Amino acid sequence: MNAYEQKQQNRRERFESRAEKAEQASTAAWEASRRAVDGIVMGQPILVGHHSESRHRGALARSDRAMRKSCEESDKAKHYAEKAAAVGTGGISSDDPDALDKLRAELATVEANQERMKAANKAIRAGKTPDKQIPALVALGFSEAAAQQAIAPDFAGRVGFPSYALTNNNANAARIKKRIQELEQRRAREAVELDGNGYRYREDTEENRVMFEFDGKPAENARAVLKRHAFKWSPLRGAWVRQLTNSGIYAGKCVRAELDKLASE
Repeated sequence: MNAYEQKQQNRRERFESRAEKAEQASTAAWEASRRAVDGIVMGQPILVGHHSESRHRGALARSDRAMRKSCEESDKAKHYAEKAAAVGTGGISSDDPDALDKLRAELATVEANQERMKAANKAIRAGKTPDKQIPALVALGFSEAAAQQAIAPDFAGRVGFPSYALTNNNANAARIKKRIQELEQRRAREAVELDGNGYRYREDTEENRVMFEFDGKPAENARAVLKRHAFKWSPLRGAWVRQLTNSGIYAGKCVRAELDKLASE
């Protein structure tokens, strides 16, 4: 597990811990709601004017507040559980130091699938009948069930892998190649560090971030500029950051121009 993967694991565990705490709080609030009305017979109406009226109303109000709290905490638990489950499911991140190796492995798999689908279609055309098609597909590495499925006509009467499947897979390969090229170029860049009027601009290739650092909290109009260009405050880095991409670098250029303009006014 590399540093990025450990960071993702830690993030997942934080969300899971928050989900567990919220679930415990929900259960505790539900118990408090039940205890608040323990002494009241179910269905007992409020006796208006009786000495028990205020106590009865107070118990119902406490029970209602606790039940609302229980529902809120339950929703919070679900929210954090979903966030924990989503960690690491967004594909290969450019922040991962092993991203290039993982992308190259993914590309190899996609390209192998492309050749396999083309070989399968060729075998199906050459075999003409199931008794010849299925053994040919099995020889290519397909299971008996997968081979049966491959020669079963689809809604349009087509057998094998349709042209759109090959086209989509090819487009996926092209997308991965482009990402590899961009990431290689990005990692080959020299780090950039520029001092502006009241800020420091950095392109950190190790952190994979475009950053703006300030001596203190920037003015409201400066923060508005940063937010408008999708920079976010990172307490961990003590800077306003975006991912180091072509669009992030361009956004940094725009922010620098606007901050310099604000400083000269």
